[in-house]
Amino acid sequence: KMDSIYHEKQEGFLCAQHCLNNLLQGLFFTAVDLAQFAHQLDEQELATMVEGAGTSDDLRRLHEQPSSNMDDSGYFSIQVINRALQVWNLELVPTMSPSMKHVLDDPIRV
Repeated sequence: KMDSIYHEKQEGFLCAQHCLNNLLQGLFFTAVDLAQFAHQLDEQELATMVEGAGTSDDLRRLHEQPSSNMDDSGYFSIQVINRALQVWNLELVPTMSPSMKHVLDDPIRV
């Protein structure tokens, strides 16, 4: 039974953090947690790009690129949100995904 609805008030630009905690109904993720996921994703992405880098200039440019998974304003990418949900064995599924066709066809019955 749910006695109340958990809701975090928006602070700054931490939309991803508030969205996740509101969805999960508790204080489960902090900006630090999400930043750790972002850094992990950055490292994985960099490792993949380094494999295809041709010259030392290419490698230098790759290492100088800012993160596409977070910034200092509190922004976190959709990939970070998805990684956080995986902790709970949840996944984001795009609405237009073929696996969601039944939902789009008859949203009331789902």
